[in-house]
Amino acid sequence: MKVLLVGGGGREHALGWSLARSPACDELLCLPGNPGLAELGATVEGVAPTDVGAVAALSAAEGVDLAVIGPEAPLAAGVVDALTSMGVTAFGPSRAAARLEASKSFAKDVMARAGVPTGSFAVFTDAAAAKEHLRRAAGPFVVKADGLAAGKGVLVTEDLAAAEDWVDRCLTGSFGGEGASVVVEEHLEGPELSVFAICDGERALPLQPARDYKRLADGDEGPNTGGMGSFSPVAGLPEGLVDEVMDRVVMPTLRQMATDGTPYRGFLYAGLALTTEGPKVIEFNCRLGDPETQAVLPLLETDLLGVLADAAAGRLDPAPLDFSGRAAVNVVLAAGGYPHSPRTGDAISGLGEVDDPDVLVFHAGTTRDERGVLRTAGGRVLSVVGLGDDVGEARARAYDAAGRIRWKQQRFRTDIAAP
Repeated sequence: MKVLLVGGGGREHALGWSLARSPACDELLCLPGNPGLAELGATVEGVAPTDVGAVAALSAAEGVDLAVIGPEAPLAAGVVDALTSMGVTAFGPSRAAARLEASKSFAKDVMARAGVPTGSFAVFTDAAAAKEHLRRAAGPFVVKADGLAAGKGVLVTEDLAAAEDWVDRCLTGSFGGEGASVVVEEHLEGPELSVFAICDGERALPLQPARDYKRLADGDEGPNTGGMGSFSPVAGLPEGLVDEVMDRVVMPTLRQMATDGTPYRGFLYAGLALTTEGPKVIEFNCRLGDPETQAVLPLLETDLLGVLADAAAGRLDPAPLDFSGRAAVNVVLAAGGYPHSPRTGDAISGLGEVDDPDVLVFHAGTTRDERGVLRTAGGRVLSVVGLGDDVGEARARAYDAAGRIRWKQQRFRTDIAAP
Protein backbone atom coordinates (compact mmCIF):
# COMPACT_ATOMS: atom_id res chain seq x y z
CA MET A 1 0.00 0.00 0.00
CA LYS A 2 1.30 3.46 -0.92
CA VAL A 3 0.52 5.93 1.85
CA LEU A 4 0.57 9.72 1.76
CA LEU A 5 0.99 11.41 5.14
CA VAL A 6 0.08 15.10 5.13
CA GLY A 7 1.85 17.24 7.74
CA GLY A 8 5.31 17.86 9.12
CA GLY A 9 5.21 18.15 12.91
CA GLY A 10 5.98 15.88 15.83
CA ARG A 11 2.54 14.30 15.63
CA GLU A 12 3.11 13.44 11.98
CA HIS A 13 6.57 11.99 12.65
CA ALA A 14 4.98 9.68 15.25
CA LEU A 15 2.18 8.81 12.83
CA GLY A 16 4.67 8.14 10.03
CA TRP A 17 6.80 5.98 12.32
CA SER A 18 3.74 3.92 13.23
CA LEU A 19 2.42 3.63 9.66
CA ALA A 20 5.83 2.67 8.25
CA ARG A 21 6.03 -0.28 10.68
CA SER A 22 2.97 -1.88 9.08
CA PRO A 23 3.65 -4.90 6.84
CA ALA A 24 1.07 -3.40 4.47
CA CYS A 25 3.06 -0.17 3.98
CA ASP A 26 5.06 -0.55 0.79
CA GLU A 27 5.89 3.14 0.47
CA LEU A 28 5.44 6.20 2.68
CA LEU A 29 5.26 9.63 1.05
CA CYS A 30 5.22 12.70 3.32
CA LEU A 31 4.02 16.21 2.46
CA PRO A 32 5.88 18.32 3.47
CA GLY A 33 7.48 15.99 6.04
CA ASN A 34 10.51 16.90 8.13
CA PRO A 35 14.08 15.59 8.55
CA GLY A 36 12.86 12.78 10.80
CA LEU A 37 10.15 11.70 8.38
CA ALA A 38 12.67 11.87 5.54
CA GLU A 39 14.37 8.84 7.11
CA LEU A 40 11.13 6.86 6.67
CA GLY A 41 10.21 7.79 3.11
CA ALA A 42 10.29 10.43 0.40
CA THR A 43 9.16 13.96 1.22
CA VAL A 44 7.40 16.39 -1.10
CA GLU A 45 8.43 20.03 -1.25
CA GLY A 46 6.72 22.90 -3.00
CA VAL A 47 3.12 21.88 -2.24
CA ALA A 48 1.37 23.51 0.70
CA PRO A 49 -0.76 21.08 2.76
CA THR A 50 -3.63 23.60 2.60
CA ASP A 51 -3.48 23.78 -1.22
CA VAL A 52 -6.10 21.07 -1.33
CA GLY A 53 -6.34 20.85 -5.11
CA ALA A 54 -2.60 20.38 -5.48
CA VAL A 55 -2.50 17.77 -2.71
CA ALA A 56 -5.32 15.82 -4.38
CA ALA A 57 -3.76 16.05 -7.83
CA LEU A 58 -0.39 14.90 -6.51
CA SER A 59 -1.99 11.96 -4.70
CA ALA A 60 -3.86 10.84 -7.81
CA ALA A 61 -0.75 11.17 -9.97
CA GLU A 62 1.35 9.20 -7.46
CA GLY A 63 -1.19 6.41 -7.19
CA VAL A 64 -1.68 6.87 -3.46
CA ASP A 65 -3.80 4.12 -1.90
CA LEU A 66 -4.50 5.95 1.37
CA ALA A 67 -3.96 9.54 2.45
CA VAL A 68 -3.69 10.20 6.19
CA ILE A 69 -4.11 13.82 7.24
CA GLY A 70 -2.25 14.89 10.37
CA PRO A 71 -2.87 18.60 11.12
CA GLU A 72 -6.10 20.52 11.39
CA ALA A 73 -5.55 23.28 8.81
CA PRO A 74 -5.72 21.03 5.70
CA LEU A 75 -8.80 19.29 7.13
CA ALA A 76 -10.53 22.61 7.72
CA ALA A 77 -9.58 23.67 4.20
CA GLY A 78 -11.29 20.60 2.71
CA VAL A 79 -8.38 18.38 1.69
CA VAL A 80 -10.39 15.19 2.30
CA ASP A 81 -13.18 16.46 0.04
CA ALA A 82 -10.64 17.22 -2.69
CA LEU A 83 -8.92 13.84 -2.33
CA THR A 84 -12.24 12.00 -2.46
CA SER A 85 -13.25 13.89 -5.59
CA MET A 86 -10.06 12.63 -7.26
CA GLY A 87 -10.79 9.03 -6.28
CA VAL A 88 -8.17 8.89 -3.50
CA THR A 89 -9.19 7.20 -0.24
CA ALA A 90 -8.49 9.52 2.68
CA PHE A 91 -8.60 9.13 6.44
CA GLY A 92 -9.88 12.32 8.03
CA PRO A 93 -13.09 14.31 8.32
CA SER A 94 -14.63 16.30 5.51
CA ARG A 95 -14.46 20.08 5.63
CA ALA A 96 -17.98 20.22 7.04
CA ALA A 97 -17.23 17.63 9.73
CA ALA A 98 -13.91 19.28 10.61
CA ARG A 99 -15.87 22.24 11.93
CA LEU A 100 -15.90 20.32 15.21
CA GLU A 101 -12.45 21.84 15.66
CA ALA A 102 -12.52 24.74 13.22
CA SER A 103 -15.40 26.42 15.09
CA LYS A 104 -15.74 26.29 18.88
CA SER A 105 -19.34 27.53 18.63
CA PHE A 106 -20.23 24.82 16.09
CA ALA A 107 -18.79 22.13 18.37
CA LYS A 108 -20.70 23.48 21.36
CA ASP A 109 -23.92 23.47 19.35
CA VAL A 110 -23.38 19.85 18.29
CA MET A 111 -22.66 18.85 21.87
CA ALA A 112 -25.77 20.62 23.13
CA ARG A 113 -28.00 18.86 20.60
CA ALA A 114 -26.31 15.49 21.18
CA GLY A 115 -26.57 15.72 24.95
CA VAL A 116 -22.78 15.56 25.42
CA PRO A 117 -21.66 16.80 28.86
CA THR A 118 -19.75 20.06 28.56
CA GLY A 119 -19.59 23.49 30.19
CA SER A 120 -22.11 26.24 29.59
CA PHE A 121 -21.13 28.81 26.98
CA ALA A 122 -22.07 31.98 25.15
CA VAL A 123 -20.97 33.22 21.72
CA PHE A 124 -20.37 36.90 20.92
CA THR A 125 -19.48 39.04 17.94
CA ASP A 126 -19.75 42.26 19.97
CA ALA A 127 -16.93 43.02 22.42
CA ALA A 128 -19.07 45.10 24.76
CA ALA A 129 -21.62 42.31 25.15
CA ALA A 130 -18.90 39.74 25.78
CA LYS A 131 -17.27 41.92 28.44
CA GLU A 132 -20.60 42.53 30.15
CA HIS A 133 -21.11 38.77 30.27
CA LEU A 134 -17.66 38.34 31.85
CA ARG A 135 -18.38 40.97 34.49
CA ARG A 136 -21.47 39.06 35.59
CA ALA A 137 -19.57 35.77 35.81
CA ALA A 138 -17.31 34.41 38.51
CA GLY A 139 -13.75 33.49 37.59
CA PRO A 140 -11.77 31.69 36.42
CA PHE A 141 -12.67 33.07 33.00
CA VAL A 142 -12.36 30.98 29.83
CA VAL A 143 -12.22 32.96 26.59
CA LYS A 144 -11.64 31.27 23.21
CA ALA A 145 -11.20 32.49 19.67
CA ASP A 146 -13.92 30.73 17.70
CA GLY A 147 -11.76 29.51 14.82
CA LEU A 148 -8.47 27.66 14.44
CA ALA A 149 -5.69 29.32 16.41
CA ALA A 150 -2.88 26.73 16.46
CA GLY A 151 -3.50 26.05 20.13
CA LYS A 152 -2.91 29.67 21.09
CA GLY A 153 -6.42 31.18 21.02
CA VAL A 154 -7.49 30.15 24.52
CA LEU A 155 -7.10 32.12 27.74
CA VAL A 156 -7.93 30.77 31.19
CA THR A 157 -7.46 33.42 33.84
CA GLU A 158 -8.69 34.81 37.16
CA ASP A 159 -7.92 38.32 35.89
CA LEU A 160 -11.04 40.04 34.51
CA ALA A 161 -9.01 42.73 32.75
CA ALA A 162 -6.92 40.08 30.99
CA ALA A 163 -10.08 38.25 29.93
CA GLU A 164 -11.55 41.46 28.52
CA ASP A 165 -8.33 42.16 26.63
CA TRP A 166 -8.46 38.63 25.19
CA VAL A 167 -11.97 39.33 23.90
CA ASP A 168 -10.58 42.30 21.99
CA ARG A 169 -7.73 40.23 20.59
CA CYS A 170 -10.12 37.50 19.42
CA LEU A 171 -12.46 39.95 17.72
CA THR A 172 -9.77 42.04 16.02
CA GLY A 173 -7.97 39.31 14.19
CA SER A 174 -5.14 38.22 16.51
CA PHE A 175 -6.15 34.56 16.09
CA GLY A 176 -7.90 34.68 12.72
CA GLY A 177 -9.80 37.02 10.46
CA GLU A 178 -11.51 40.10 11.78
CA GLY A 179 -15.21 39.74 12.32
CA ALA A 180 -14.79 36.34 13.96
CA SER A 181 -16.71 35.44 17.06
CA VAL A 182 -15.51 34.76 20.58
CA VAL A 183 -16.71 32.00 22.91
CA VAL A 184 -16.91 32.57 26.66
CA GLU A 185 -17.22 29.28 28.54
CA GLU A 186 -17.78 27.96 32.01
CA HIS A 187 -14.53 26.94 33.67
CA LEU A 188 -14.53 23.20 34.31
CA GLU A 189 -12.77 22.14 37.51
CA GLY A 190 -10.87 18.87 37.61
CA PRO A 191 -7.80 17.13 36.18
CA GLU A 192 -7.62 17.10 32.40
CA LEU A 193 -7.36 14.04 30.19
CA SER A 194 -7.04 13.39 26.47
CA VAL A 195 -9.09 10.60 24.92
CA PHE A 196 -8.79 9.81 21.20
CA ALA A 197 -10.99 7.70 19.00
CA ILE A 198 -10.70 6.33 15.46
CA CYS A 199 -14.06 6.85 13.76
CA ASP A 200 -15.59 5.52 10.53
CA GLY A 201 -18.80 7.57 10.53
CA GLU A 202 -20.82 5.07 12.56
CA ARG A 203 -18.37 3.19 14.76
CA ALA A 204 -15.39 4.22 16.87
CA LEU A 205 -12.45 2.63 18.68
CA PRO A 206 -10.68 4.40 21.57
CA LEU A 207 -6.94 4.77 21.86
CA GLN A 208 -5.26 4.62 25.24
CA PRO A 209 -5.75 7.90 27.16
CA ALA A 210 -2.91 10.35 27.77
CA ARG A 211 -2.29 13.46 29.82
CA ASP A 212 -0.54 16.51 28.42
CA TYR A 213 0.98 19.69 29.83
CA LYS A 214 -0.07 22.95 28.17
CA ARG A 215 1.76 25.56 30.24
CA LEU A 216 5.30 26.54 29.30
CA ALA A 217 7.04 26.19 32.65
CA ASP A 218 7.28 23.79 35.57
CA GLY A 219 4.39 23.77 37.99
CA ASP A 220 1.97 24.74 35.20
CA GLU A 221 3.27 28.30 35.17
CA GLY A 222 3.63 30.62 32.19
CA PRO A 223 1.62 30.98 28.98
CA ASN A 224 -0.33 28.26 27.22
CA THR A 225 1.56 26.45 24.49
CA GLY A 226 0.77 23.77 21.97
CA GLY A 227 1.96 21.29 24.60
CA MET A 228 5.24 20.74 26.46
CA GLY A 229 4.97 17.03 27.18
CA SER A 230 2.70 14.08 27.80
CA PHE A 231 2.55 10.59 29.20
CA SER A 232 0.51 7.40 28.91
CA PRO A 233 -1.00 5.40 30.54
CA VAL A 234 -2.60 7.62 33.17
CA ALA A 235 -2.94 6.01 36.59
CA GLY A 236 -5.81 6.48 38.99
CA LEU A 237 -8.57 7.02 36.43
CA PRO A 238 -12.11 6.09 37.45
CA GLU A 239 -13.03 2.53 36.53
CA GLY A 240 -14.80 2.35 33.19
CA LEU A 241 -13.90 5.95 32.27
CA VAL A 242 -13.02 5.24 28.65
CA ASP A 243 -16.24 3.29 28.12
CA GLU A 244 -18.18 6.17 29.68
CA VAL A 245 -16.49 8.67 27.36
CA MET A 246 -17.29 6.52 24.35
CA ASP A 247 -20.94 6.09 25.44
CA ARG A 248 -21.63 9.68 26.54
CA VAL A 249 -19.30 11.73 24.31
CA VAL A 250 -17.96 10.01 21.19
CA MET A 251 -20.92 7.92 20.04
CA PRO A 252 -23.59 10.63 20.63
CA THR A 253 -21.41 13.05 18.65
CA LEU A 254 -21.06 10.58 15.77
CA ARG A 255 -24.81 9.97 15.72
CA GLN A 256 -25.54 13.72 15.75
CA MET A 257 -23.05 14.41 12.97
CA ALA A 258 -24.57 11.63 10.86
CA THR A 259 -28.08 12.96 11.50
CA ASP A 260 -26.91 16.40 10.42
CA GLY A 261 -25.64 14.97 7.12
CA THR A 262 -21.95 15.39 7.99
CA PRO A 263 -20.77 11.90 9.02
CA TYR A 264 -17.49 11.98 10.88
CA ARG A 265 -14.58 9.81 9.75
CA GLY A 266 -11.15 10.37 11.21
CA PHE A 267 -9.42 10.83 14.53
CA LEU A 268 -11.59 12.53 17.13
CA TYR A 269 -9.94 14.07 20.15
CA ALA A 270 -11.95 14.79 23.26
CA GLY A 271 -10.17 17.06 25.71
CA LEU A 272 -11.84 16.32 29.03
CA ALA A 273 -12.09 17.75 32.51
CA LEU A 274 -12.73 15.05 35.11
CA THR A 275 -15.19 17.01 37.22
CA THR A 276 -17.01 15.88 40.37
CA GLU A 277 -20.03 15.37 38.10
CA GLY A 278 -18.11 13.12 35.72
CA PRO A 279 -16.11 13.79 32.55
CA LYS A 280 -17.05 16.91 30.59
CA VAL A 281 -15.72 18.00 27.21
CA ILE A 282 -13.47 21.05 27.16
CA GLU A 283 -12.96 20.89 23.40
CA PHE A 284 -12.95 18.63 20.37
CA ASN A 285 -10.13 18.35 17.87
CA CYS A 286 -10.49 16.66 14.49
CA ARG A 287 -7.05 15.03 14.63
CA LEU A 288 -4.67 13.43 17.08
CA GLY A 289 -3.19 15.63 19.76
CA ASP A 290 0.36 16.86 19.82
CA PRO A 291 2.23 15.98 22.11
CA GLU A 292 -0.02 13.08 23.18
CA THR A 293 0.37 11.16 19.90
CA GLN A 294 4.08 10.74 20.53
CA ALA A 295 3.33 9.00 23.85
CA VAL A 296 0.35 6.89 22.73
CA LEU A 297 1.34 5.43 19.35
CA PRO A 298 4.61 3.81 20.52
CA LEU A 299 2.46 1.72 22.88
CA LEU A 300 0.02 0.57 20.18
CA GLU A 301 0.53 -3.01 19.04
CA THR A 302 -2.38 -3.23 16.58
CA ASP A 303 -1.44 -2.42 12.97
CA LEU A 304 -2.42 1.25 12.73
CA LEU A 305 -2.40 1.36 8.93
CA GLY A 306 -4.89 -1.49 8.67
CA VAL A 307 -7.23 0.17 11.17
CA LEU A 308 -7.11 3.54 9.38
CA ALA A 309 -7.68 1.95 5.98
CA ASP A 310 -10.73 0.12 7.33
CA ALA A 311 -12.07 3.28 8.97
CA ALA A 312 -11.59 5.32 5.80
CA ALA A 313 -13.61 2.68 3.94
CA GLY A 314 -16.38 2.77 6.56
CA ARG A 315 -15.79 -0.77 7.81
CA LEU A 316 -14.03 -0.39 11.15
CA ASP A 317 -13.52 -3.71 12.94
CA PRO A 318 -15.08 -3.45 16.42
CA ALA A 319 -12.30 -5.54 18.02
CA PRO A 320 -10.50 -3.45 20.68
CA LEU A 321 -7.04 -2.10 19.90
CA ASP A 322 -4.09 -3.81 21.61
CA PHE A 323 -1.55 -1.86 23.65
CA SER A 324 1.75 -3.11 25.02
CA GLY A 325 1.12 -2.52 28.72
CA ARG A 326 4.29 -0.42 28.90
CA ALA A 327 4.50 3.32 29.57
CA ALA A 328 5.70 6.29 27.51
CA VAL A 329 6.76 9.79 28.58
CA ASN A 330 7.22 12.55 26.01
CA VAL A 331 9.36 15.57 26.88
CA VAL A 332 9.11 18.40 24.34
CA LEU A 333 12.32 20.32 23.68
CA ALA A 334 11.45 23.88 22.66
CA ALA A 335 13.27 26.86 21.22
CA GLY A 336 14.10 29.95 23.22
CA GLY A 337 11.32 32.53 22.96
CA TYR A 338 8.59 29.92 22.49
CA PRO A 339 5.60 30.31 22.32
CA HIS A 340 5.58 34.01 21.39
CA SER A 341 8.77 34.54 19.34
CA PRO A 342 10.65 31.26 18.95
CA ARG A 343 14.30 31.51 18.04
CA THR A 344 15.21 29.52 14.91
CA GLY A 345 18.35 28.57 12.99
CA ASP A 346 20.39 27.17 15.88
CA ALA A 347 22.46 24.04 15.27
CA ILE A 348 21.25 20.94 17.13
CA SER A 349 23.83 18.63 18.64
CA GLY A 350 23.81 15.47 20.73
CA LEU A 351 21.29 13.38 18.79
CA GLY A 352 24.04 10.87 18.08
CA GLU A 353 24.47 10.36 21.80
CA VAL A 354 20.92 8.99 22.08
CA ASP A 355 21.28 5.29 21.33
CA ASP A 356 18.84 3.69 23.78
CA PRO A 357 16.35 1.41 21.94
CA ASP A 358 13.75 2.50 24.49
CA VAL A 359 14.06 6.15 23.45
CA LEU A 360 12.39 7.65 20.37
CA VAL A 361 13.08 11.15 19.08
CA PHE A 362 10.37 12.68 16.91
CA HIS A 363 11.13 15.80 14.87
CA ALA A 364 8.75 18.77 14.89
CA GLY A 365 10.46 22.09 14.20
CA THR A 366 13.71 21.06 12.50
CA THR A 367 15.38 21.56 9.15
CA ARG A 368 18.68 20.63 7.48
CA ASP A 369 20.76 23.38 5.95
CA GLU A 370 22.69 23.10 2.68
CA ARG A 371 25.57 21.41 4.54
CA GLY A 372 23.28 18.86 6.16
CA VAL A 373 23.44 20.43 9.61
CA LEU A 374 20.25 19.91 11.63
CA ARG A 375 18.87 23.24 12.88
CA THR A 376 15.89 24.54 14.80
CA ALA A 377 13.01 25.72 12.62
CA GLY A 378 10.06 26.16 14.96
CA GLY A 379 8.88 26.58 18.52
CA ARG A 380 8.55 22.95 19.52
CA VAL A 381 11.66 21.38 18.04
CA LEU A 382 11.85 17.75 19.17
CA SER A 383 9.81 15.26 21.19
CA VAL A 384 11.97 12.91 23.26
CA VAL A 385 9.98 9.82 24.23
CA GLY A 386 11.15 7.35 26.84
CA LEU A 387 9.61 3.88 27.08
CA GLY A 388 9.59 1.72 30.17
CA ASP A 389 7.76 -0.87 32.19
CA ASP A 390 6.22 1.95 34.21
CA VAL A 391 5.94 5.73 34.00
CA GLY A 392 8.91 6.27 36.32
CA GLU A 393 11.23 4.18 34.17
CA ALA A 394 9.98 5.82 30.98
CA ARG A 395 10.43 9.26 32.54
CA ALA A 396 14.02 8.55 33.54
CA ARG A 397 14.88 7.45 30.01
CA ALA A 398 13.21 10.48 28.44
CA TYR A 399 15.04 12.97 30.64
CA ASP A 400 18.39 11.21 30.29
CA ALA A 401 18.09 11.50 26.51
CA ALA A 402 16.75 15.07 26.65
CA GLY A 403 19.83 16.11 28.61
CA ARG A 404 22.10 14.90 25.80
CA ILE A 405 20.50 17.03 23.08
CA ARG A 406 21.55 20.67 22.94
CA TRP A 407 21.16 23.99 21.13
CA LYS A 408 21.30 27.62 22.16
CA GLN A 409 18.53 28.77 24.52
CA GLN A 410 16.89 25.36 24.46
CA ARG A 411 14.16 24.91 27.07
CA PHE A 412 11.97 22.12 28.41
CA ARG A 413 9.90 21.37 31.45
CA THR A 414 11.48 19.18 34.13
CA ASP A 415 8.23 17.97 35.70
CA ILE A 416 6.55 15.97 32.92
CA ALA A 417 4.96 12.86 34.51
CA ALA A 418 6.49 13.77 37.86
CA PRO A 419 5.03 11.74 40.75
